[in-house]
Amino acid sequence: MNLDKLQNWLISTNNDVAYISDPISINYFTGYSMDPHERIFALLAFKDKPAFIFAPELNVEEAKNSAWNGDVYGYLDHEDPWAKIADLVNQRISNIKNIAIEKTHLSVDRLEALRIAFPDSSFTNNVSPFVAEARLRKTPEEVEQLKAAGAEADFAFQIGFDALRNGVTERYVAGQIDYQLKLQKGVMHTSFETIVQAGKNAANPHLGPTMNKIEPNELVLFDLGTMHNGYASDSSRTVAYGEPTAKEKEIYEVNREAQQAAIEAAKPGITASELDAVARDIITKAGYGEYFIHRLGHGIGMNVHEFPQIMEGNDIVLEEGMCFSIEPGIYIPNVAGVRIEDCGVVTKNGFETFTKTSKDLKYIPVKD
Repeated sequence: MNLDKLQNWLISTNNDVAYISDPISINYFTGYSMDPHERIFALLAFKDKPAFIFAPELNVEEAKNSAWNGDVYGYLDHEDPWAKIADLVNQRISNIKNIAIEKTHLSVDRLEALRIAFPDSSFTNNVSPFVAEARLRKTPEEVEQLKAAGAEADFAFQIGFDALRNGVTERYVAGQIDYQLKLQKGVMHTSFETIVQAGKNAANPHLGPTMNKIEPNELVLFDLGTMHNGYASDSSRTVAYGEPTAKEKEIYEVNREAQQAAIEAAKPGITASELDAVARDIITKAGYGEYFIHRLGHGIGMNVHEFPQIMEGNDIVLEEGMCFSIEPGIYIPNVAGVRIEDCGVVTKNGFETFTKTSKDLKYIPVKD
């Protein structure tokens, strides 16, 4: 468990309590994962007292039987959860001055409820940057989970490639990927909506799958990922369904070169900004700089998007154990879009990707 990191932070920052509300953060610190929907779910941590999970009553037994071996308390739907939380906290410590909160997650109305429950306490301190920093460098055990998620993504690509044929829609292909992941691999959750974009649609990076039909002789972009034991995968491939145009082949090769160069440059000591520039400079020199409209990459772990951000202006020095995506893209409106993406981990000497599907332009035969 990582709870000792949080307790040490409370001591060093003179906070009495940390109210952790993001379910992913709670999972990181306790090993217990669940979706509370609209109900209250929190971890209350202290400097020198036992932490406890507070959850809806219908999840209490599940939490007690999870990896978490601390106290679990629940509330019924008709009860006031904030009054119960206040009572439980006051049983552990008195004269509570500073309660740190996840400002990137806690809603305004729930903060107001906490202020009423703890009228003499301050909620100005933000624990979110610490949580992001704590999760920045992955352990070998975490890397193994990310590799397993990457292998599921590789499987998903092959399902998607095999599903391409004349007249099927982007949503049909995406649906086949999701269905086969569940049927053959037992994957119950993707890390985000599976994206399949054909032809001109791929020039809109986050359009998602539509009822657009797959037609011969166009590029098809796949962006997909799974959740494996609480860890995410995220990868993109662009393939040719039939014979693409010379222009499409050109932008594909420029993008592939940029991505490979960045993978080879990623190692301890380079900054995130410098790594972004490696790929961006190649695309810019080829004349497509204006069509690369997003950062080079984002961190990955228990969230599909987390720190570090691999982008211009971020001078964080990359270190061994940091995990992130490398995903340059070229998106030319009304022409085509290409993205190639791998997530991986910074190693002692370089960068190891979690997905292994080939990045040479793959030609899928046209079929009815």
